[in-house]
Amino acid sequence: KLLDKGRQSLSDAELIAILFGTGNTEQTAVELAKTILSYADNNLNELGKIAVSDLCRFKGVGEVKAITVIAALELGRRRSQSAPKEKPTVISSNDAFKELSPVLSDLNHEEFWVLLLNRSNKLKERILISKGGLTGTIVDLRIIFKTAIHALATGIVLAHNHPSGNLKPSQQDLDLTKKLVTASRLLDIQIMDHLIVAGTQYYSFADNGKI
Repeated sequence: KLLDKGRQSLSDAELIAILFGTGNTEQTAVELAKTILSYADNNLNELGKIAVSDLCRFKGVGEVKAITVIAALELGRRRSQSAPKEKPTVISSNDAFKELSPVLSDLNHEEFWVLLLNRSNKLKERILISKGGLTGTIVDLRIIFKTAIHALATGIVLAHNHPSGNLKPSQQDLDLTKKLVTASRLLDIQIMDHLIVAGTQYYSFADNGKI
């Protein structure tokens, strides 16, 4: 049910039943969960106050099941108190480099990555597309756009590294970028930039008028 209709479709009892896994000889896991919820006045806050020893009084609930439920409720409580993490905004080549530097700066082989952005230029995902050798890596345009479409991204930053330290784009880099930009227009996905990373430095196609 969770896979077919989503987690929101499950009742509190059904969610607890997933934690239990099994019920007892007289009740299914869902029925057992309903019994325990009833004991807590059908209130998850009240259920979170119940001790392990009290949960273990219910037939079919051992320490492991009791601890699992209490741990899950505690995680829920902590989540409600946590501020949502702000997604970084990528509006410049330097913003993009900050997100890509940790994965590209120190490599001794080439890798190709993409940053997927939403309409507000907030970073949705950072995705590795391919790995290669010392002088190159194969990039499949279809994989890049499939990844972007699956994530519902409206903007992309392309990036790869040059282990040699040379920041100058090769003719292959220029040709690939041109092909990606042309294809992106048909899909209404904007190629924001293409970075070449070499250690602590980078080359931006956008900053240099190549996009």
